[in-house]
Amino acid sequence: MNARDRRREIGHLLQEKPIAVDDLAAAFSVSPSTIRRDLEAMTKSGDIVRTYGGARTSGGPERSLRERESIAVEQKFAIGRLASAFVEAGQIAVLDAGTTVGALAKNLMFREGITVVTNGLTTTTVLEHSSGIDLIVSGGRLRHISSGFIGPFAERVMSEITADVAFLSADGVSATLGLCEETPEQASLKRVMVERARDLYVLADSSKLGVESSHWWTLLDRPWSLVTDDGATDAQLAPFRASGLVEIHIAGSNRP
Repeated sequence: MNARDRRREIGHLLQEKPIAVDDLAAAFSVSPSTIRRDLEAMTKSGDIVRTYGGARTSGGPERSLRERESIAVEQKFAIGRLASAFVEAGQIAVLDAGTTVGALAKNLMFREGITVVTNGLTTTTVLEHSSGIDLIVSGGRLRHISSGFIGPFAERVMSEITADVAFLSADGVSATLGLCEETPEQASLKRVMVERARDLYVLADSSKLGVESSHWWTLLDRPWSLVTDDGATDAQLAPFRASGLVEIHIAGSNRP
């Protein structure tokens, strides 16, 4: 069993209960040091939380944006850099709130002739001094934990534009259900973004693929593109490939 498959199976086991390193080593017939390396990688990606002598899944209260900024940093930067190639001069681009879309904003800082419409404070802060970018901020009710504006005011701004491209974030991404969010207001705003953009990109690191962590969803029933990192396994990507709607772009990899 390769490392990716082993880590996926470790994640499945940890969903049932916390497990000690020695027990995981015995279960997979590898050394404890190999398991520790697996757990370190899974901790960095945000899949698990280390405990004394073992690990547990990372479920529980929603993380703040500041907490999420330290998770999967390299993967998010790679995704943001790749996604920036899909923005052209003269276009209107919608940038959702979130740290991965914030990484895209950092890759747009020195671009010229782009209009960015955002509900995210991260993108607003990153681009506030970028003179080549016409920056429009939606306003609305600030959701402090995610540093994003939501509600009817934000939806009204988004509903009055016709964007060339939209870049969306999510807590989880499903090939059949769409984008998973913590609140119905977030899901509702994303539906407006989906409706008002010609081209649609979802930016999600591999730890979010197939995750169904909440009850609120934005259905993606039209062609769209997934931009993820090279930690995504073939098993994770298979449902998206089979859907017939999704074009997959993998940052930091030559994989199709």
